[in-house]
Amino acid sequence: MSNSSSISHFLLMPLADTWQLQLLHFCLFLGTSLAALLGNGLIISAVACSHHLHTPMFFFLLNLALTDLGCICTTVPKAMHNSLWDTRNISYSGCAAQVFFFLFFISAEYFLLTVMCYDRYVSICKPLHYGTLQGSRACAHMAAAAWASGFLNALLHTANTFSLPLCQGNALGQFFCEIPHILKLSCSNYYTKELGLLMGSAFLLFGCFVFIVLSYVQIFRAVLRIPSEQGRHKAFSTCLPHLAVVSLFISTSFFTYLKPLSMSSLSLDVSLSVLYSVVPPTLNPLIYSLRNQDLKDALRKKVSERCCPEGRDCLLPTVNGFQFIR
Repeated sequence: MSNSSSISHFLLMPLADTWQLQLLHFCLFLGTSLAALLGNGLIISAVACSHHLHTPMFFFLLNLALTDLGCICTTVPKAMHNSLWDTRNISYSGCAAQVFFFLFFISAEYFLLTVMCYDRYVSICKPLHYGTLQGSRACAHMAAAAWASGFLNALLHTANTFSLPLCQGNALGQFFCEIPHILKLSCSNYYTKELGLLMGSAFLLFGCFVFIVLSYVQIFRAVLRIPSEQGRHKAFSTCLPHLAVVSLFISTSFFTYLKPLSMSSLSLDVSLSVLYSVVPPTLNPLIYSLRNQDLKDALRKKVSERCCPEGRDCLLPTVNGFQFIR
């Protein structure tokens, strides 16, 4: 029998049994993380430097890109290190930090997606009041509330989880530190408090989910009442990227934690964890950039400024071919 005070490190689950597969996982994680860093970095720089993108929608998108970068940088570097150096160790403090920051960024992302849904609702269902309801001060307060809620949620869960005595060893069945797998190591008489906290968070997240669903019901009703086809297309084009990101985030998260026990296995759990912790931060920039012409124009302008010296003509790729930019 051991407790948390005697544990100096945890053992993470290896992603593969052979060196060749570990190297393959390292390369996949490296490519994924570079794609996420590039995509989210471009969105952050484009929104920050383009004055015509200083609107509530792109302000929230910038915050979403920051949470995506945080999620990738919290879990992937340690997984790459373990795959490359064929190790499983993570220190006790490192595990606590990983749990805190992952919960912080993933919770903030979910709350930001809820706020972005409200922004789309006001934009389409109450366009005459959009300037009043979504002013710069209101947007800053909503973004700050999302970040603060994520911080508080992560702090409570991390402090409560790592205050529990651990009696079942130190081997985790996951490639990064995650609360459900740490609870499996705790003494059965002590983890009910954390389960109660998890249930409270689950009700809060379910409330956000219901708000998103009801908001999109109202949004689609309003869009279908728009008389012109061009107006309906423009309204759908502003909602579909957010709806796709929300669907990807919620579906992978819900299936990971709410799947039947009969489907549970170590390999499936690891695959699903990669799906909800790594794939959404990588695909979010692609989803938003493909459907938003203003963002594509801003990104193309940023690339032209970097690639084309002043006073020279450059060829930049477009959807239909190439265009000259001086």
